[in-house]
Order: sequence, then C-alpha cells, then structure tokens
Amino acid sequence: MRAAVIAKPLAAELRDNTIPDPAAGEIRVKLEGCGVCGSNIPVWEGRPWFNYPLQPGSPGHEGWGIVDAVGPEVNAFTIGERVGFLSEHAYAEYDVAPVTAALRLPAILNSIPFPAEPLGCAMNVFRRCAIQPGERVAIIGIGFLGALLTRLAAAADARVFAISRSAFALEIAASFGAERVERLRDYARVHEAVLNWSNQRGCDCVIEVVGKQEPLDLATELTKERGRLVIAGYHQDGTRQVNMQLWNWRGLDVINAHERDPEVYLRGMQAAVDAVISGVLDPSPLYTHVFPLERISEAFDMATHRREGFLKALVTP
Repeated sequence: MRAAVIAKPLAAELRDNTIPDPAAGEIRVKLEGCGVCGSNIPVWEGRPWFNYPLQPGSPGHEGWGIVDAVGPEVNAFTIGERVGFLSEHAYAEYDVAPVTAALRLPAILNSIPFPAEPLGCAMNVFRRCAIQPGERVAIIGIGFLGALLTRLAAAADARVFAISRSAFALEIAASFGAERVERLRDYARVHEAVLNWSNQRGCDCVIEVVGKQEPLDLATELTKERGRLVIAGYHQDGTRQVNMQLWNWRGLDVINAHERDPEVYLRGMQAAVDAVISGVLDPSPLYTHVFPLERISEAFDMATHRREGFLKALVTP
C-alpha cells in the first residue's frame, strides 16, 4: 500500500508499505479518506519535541472507509461495512483500528464523506457547552468546528453571534443560523458589537475555537457574570496567561472541551451520525478542499495558511 510519510518539517512523501494485518480485536479499513486536523499543523511545521520521519500514515486520525479484513475474535463488524474510526495512521490506503474505536456508518450516508472523529468532536464540545434555548452564544473562530457549533447552537434555539477573520466563514455561519456575524479585525470593535447585542450583559456562553492568546482574552471579556467560557481551541504554541481576576470576579464556569476518553469520542461520533441523518447537521459545505494522497503537502499547506474560501481539507487515496 501507499502511505504518506512526513519525512521532515514541511516535507511529505509517499512510500510503499506492507498492508497491515488486523490483530485480535481489530479491523482493517480500506480508506476512502481522512480529514486534515488543525492539530496536524505543528507536526507538519516542525517542533523540537517531534521525531522525524513520522510513522507511515501519521498523524492522520480522521479516517473513514470500508472494512476489508477482520482480526481473530471479531464479530462486531463484517467485511464490506463502511465505518468511521479512531486511529493515528490514516494518511494511507489502509489502516487498522480496534473494534472499540470504530463506528458502523449507515447506508444512507454512503454518498458523502464522513470524517467521524471531528464530527464527533463537535458533538462532544456542544454537549459540554450545555446551551439552552434563548441563550446568547458567541463563537470566536469559524473554521470547521466553529461552523458546526454554530449550526448546533442555532438548532437548539440559541441566539448565535459568530466571529471570524474570514468573510467566507462568516457567510457559512450565517447560512448555518448565526443571528449576527462580525469580522475579527478590530478586537475593540468586536467587543463593543457583542456587548451592544447582549444589552451590555455579555453572553451566556462564549466558545473560543481559535487556539490563540488574543481570542482567549476576548472570550473572557465577552462572557457575562456566571456565564460559561468554553475553550475548544487547540492551544499548541506555548503557555497562556489568563485574567484570573476577571474569571474570579465574574464567577465564570471555565470548561475545557477536549475529550480524551475513546468511549466518549465514540459516543460523539454516533451522535454526529444521528445529527446528519436527522438533518440537524449538513457538513458537506464545509469540505472546501479535497486532495489526493500524493498531494498531501498541498493539503497541509492549505490547512496551515487558511486562505479565504478554506474551511476543511480532506485527503483521499
């Protein structure tokens, strides 16, 4: 099989590898595709704590495809079934995963890409937000996750204010149900706009989805007394400073929305399947760029620079 290998920072190549055999309790998946996650970008750019070359297919973890082999003692899946799954080597033509990390995809979804892990992540973040009808919700950062959260919050009858640097992303947010949108170019202007929208009280829930210091600071400022500050951004470029005095004074509930329990991931993935089938979610407009495996460097570059018109890249064998 072919697998992408990040040989060094900013350099990926295709290599031939032996197709893996599933062990006991595992399935092998012939991949249809894998999403590019924002957490892949530091690995692509290079950090002192990463060792190169990476393992073949790494760090792809948003894969989906067709079961083409099952290991000993596997009865939960059969060859030919379409699945989403959790793994770490899905930038390849084949990957293996434990049956406990895979989810059967209903036939009604056969015609659409289904990167189950990030879709499930959105469902789990939304659950942690505990959004109620009528609440004012600000979402800072409208990428793939921020757009999904916009739709989920609007579908829960919340009032959503979407904030992003990208005009294209804000168009998507408006189509997904945001009541107000604002370009993130002048932080003071955004702060004033949200406070005016919320009658100077701030928002019941603010979701930070950028992963940078300034948006985190803004999120703190926009959260009302006894409000919920949800940190969904992937903070990966160093330590953070927080305004603990303001956190204390306002009595904020600060929620880290990142899961680590595979069972919780799987429940989120099932919730995503249900949401797409029911029509609550339609993620298809968010898959803005698709690259074949041999052009994975372009996919990483696009995800890194996030040019206007980009939200999510998929890589397909």
